[in-house]
Amino acid sequence: MRVHLVNPSDHSFGTAVITPRWLFVLAAATPSSAGDPILVDESLEAIDPTTLNTGDIVGISVHTGNALRGYEVGRMARERGAWVVYGGIHATLYPEEAFERGHAHSVVKGDGDLVWASVVNDCLAGTPGRIYEGGRISGDDFLPARWDLMQPNKYMWASVQTTRGCPKHCSFCSVWRTDGQKPRPRRYQSVIDEIVTLRRLGFHVIALADDNFYPVTQTDLRQAREQNNLARLDELNAIRADRFHLMEELAKLPEDMVFFTQITMEAAEDGEYLDAMRRANIKGALVGVEAVTPEGLKAVFKDWNCSGDALVRQLQTFKQHDVHVLGSFIFGLPTDKPATFDATVEAAVRAGVTFAQFVMMTPFPGTVDFIRWEKEQSVSPTMVGDVPVTRYWLIPSEVRPKMFTPHPSMSSDEIRERTQRVWDRFYAWKLIWKRSACTPNLSARLAFVFLSKLYRQMYAGTGISTDSARRRKSKRWARWTARQCQKLFRAKPMPELQFPEWNRRLGAAAPRPDLLQIQSRAD
Repeated sequence: MRVHLVNPSDHSFGTAVITPRWLFVLAAATPSSAGDPILVDESLEAIDPTTLNTGDIVGISVHTGNALRGYEVGRMARERGAWVVYGGIHATLYPEEAFERGHAHSVVKGDGDLVWASVVNDCLAGTPGRIYEGGRISGDDFLPARWDLMQPNKYMWASVQTTRGCPKHCSFCSVWRTDGQKPRPRRYQSVIDEIVTLRRLGFHVIALADDNFYPVTQTDLRQAREQNNLARLDELNAIRADRFHLMEELAKLPEDMVFFTQITMEAAEDGEYLDAMRRANIKGALVGVEAVTPEGLKAVFKDWNCSGDALVRQLQTFKQHDVHVLGSFIFGLPTDKPATFDATVEAAVRAGVTFAQFVMMTPFPGTVDFIRWEKEQSVSPTMVGDVPVTRYWLIPSEVRPKMFTPHPSMSSDEIRERTQRVWDRFYAWKLIWKRSACTPNLSARLAFVFLSKLYRQMYAGTGISTDSARRRKSKRWARWTARQCQKLFRAKPMPELQFPEWNRRLGAAAPRPDLLQIQSRAD
């Protein structure tokens, strides 16, 4: 009997940019009685069915984008006599679908860090439960990942999580509904211990894979003071202080370490926070810009963001503090016009955005946009074969619509074509080379160019707005580019790097036993 953990994907590139963190966290949660799990990341290579045997346990995490492939893997595993268990955001939202479409024995809802051991033990006993409630665990219970089970030569960047949840309520995002609006920060000592483990293994570029690395804004603090809500103010100040403690410790790590994260635009108002990020070698952040017009921002419940020239100045603020921005923009909002596409790419270039992604409006389950759209569709459902369009993730990609919500003035083909042209403009060779000047030397500049092209191929060339011929071509180019990029991002392992002093002097802050096992194996 073996435990298999599968990250489903329709696109295998041989090399991946960022480690799928959940794989290695659930590996840490797997009880020792089941042995070391077999990890399968299909963004590298597809699963081999012959590795699955009767009595094996197959854990599959699905989000909306890979649910169809995940269900295919689950059916295959059950046919071979394995126990099939689903988890992840999509399974949390649609547990019954995992039983009907993916032939599940069990579904885990919410966080899997603590409940996964019970799932495995129940399967070993031949009595798996139907639904397991993982809930929203506290940051103190977040497990460090089993990085000793990783193939280091397959990933460019590693990933570490410092907090879950986001206090915002964007209409297109499900995080605040699934992970909650109350930030759940992890102890910074545990975060640093895990990062040291990764640097010892040869990773010096790490994504801080948080829902929102800036959980407390200046506006939050001001409102608590104005309301004389002292309890709330103390809570916010404690979270903010913990963020600064974390960044102080990050700054003590080897100088070659580089971090990236995800934050909201409001961080631009907080120069003290951005300076702490710079000192901590947090070189860049994904920032949800979404729209460049006031109407567009209002449409996605994000009217705290600036627009127009004010937006450009706000984005430039990040760069002035040496924090580079990966700007995220959405096309297909009802307020969009043909001129919006040109205005968006021009704003991104003018603001000095280092990377950018341009996505078509997609109503994701669990979001305000999806609930509104599903209600509209209930009157007169649009069908694709026998599947309602509100279950678009169950429609094969070759016949799946490119856009789901009708636009008042543009066709879906027009929006798709204009979106692709924006990708092409922003990632033109001349502009990439100009942006690469932000790097310290020629080798870093070449890495920047390769990474820019890889990002464009992986995300623009295989996304929902892409036709099948372009998708096949992009996958070929992405596989080749990924191999070259992987070589550029690897660093020499540092097995001699010591863990911080708190491991020896602070019993309460000492690493968990499972992390100590990882450290001994790394030695």
